[in-house]
Amino acid sequence: MGAYRELASGDTLGSVEEHEIHPAIQAAIDLTAGAAGAAACVLTGQPFDTVKVKMQTFPYMYKGLADCFLKTYNQVGVHGLYRGTSPALLAYVAQGSVLFMCYGFCQQFVRKVARVEQSAELNDFETATAGSLASAFAALVLCPTELVKCRLQTMHEMRVAGKTKHSHNTIWSMVKSIFMKDGPLGFYRGLSTTLAQEIPGYFFYFGGYEISRSFFASGGSKDELGPVPLMLSGSFAGVCLWLIIFPVDCIKSRIQVLSMFGKPAGLIKTFINVVRNEGILALYSGLKATLIRAIPSNAALFVVYEYSRKMMMNVVEEY
Repeated sequence: MGAYRELASGDTLGSVEEHEIHPAIQAAIDLTAGAAGAAACVLTGQPFDTVKVKMQTFPYMYKGLADCFLKTYNQVGVHGLYRGTSPALLAYVAQGSVLFMCYGFCQQFVRKVARVEQSAELNDFETATAGSLASAFAALVLCPTELVKCRLQTMHEMRVAGKTKHSHNTIWSMVKSIFMKDGPLGFYRGLSTTLAQEIPGYFFYFGGYEISRSFFASGGSKDELGPVPLMLSGSFAGVCLWLIIFPVDCIKSRIQVLSMFGKPAGLIKTFINVVRNEGILALYSGLKATLIRAIPSNAALFVVYEYSRKMMMNVVEEY
């Protein structure tokens, strides 16, 4: 998964040959592979993401995961579980593209700071640090699209709770509403909270992925692993990410959704209000749906990322 290396041809991830390629080409490969992986992640887990956001924002409306699924299906049909898929694709494809592109550059930055030779591999801690740094750049494109997605996903609950009288069922109507009310900066509601969750979260995400790959490699090359170990490693990474960031993600969802009808409280104040009025467990509403989603969606993400990246690297090698 390291940047600035070339994967040898073959049906599985084979041996790695050190090969210098132009940074612009490497960045384009990482960006494209990241976008493909992110798209696979969204399409695999969108219904669970919808349930997660609903339960995070309006936990008192649902008894649990199954209740939220059934009520959503009965109220708005199957398409209700896929509400916000378009902005979700935009959000996570944009995030994945920037994340993996910057991940390659951040690896080189960490390599220089840690004084690791170009021919040597970064250890798992250094790789996790590079992923954490890359997530800060990805958050800048994630926040606006995540804001639109979360608001679209919770429109039904907002109307039921009497929070809004105006319904927005399309991306354009929601984008227009945000821009007219708050201007361009309105799309960055919850940015500080997004950064607070992404930077530490992706340290454990990339760290968990690399540790898991090291476990399956058993002292051999991690780049020779087949699809099943990659899927299991991706699933483990996703679980690590969400176990770490979920309470902060819950606060972020509330800030982004509830800011629609008033000035939102900040990260600390929102946290205190939730704990004081609803209890600490309210911060974990929707965790089950998220963990269930994390397993297949992140498995799909890393398999698609690794193999699409390998395919493009092989094309570059031929020319």
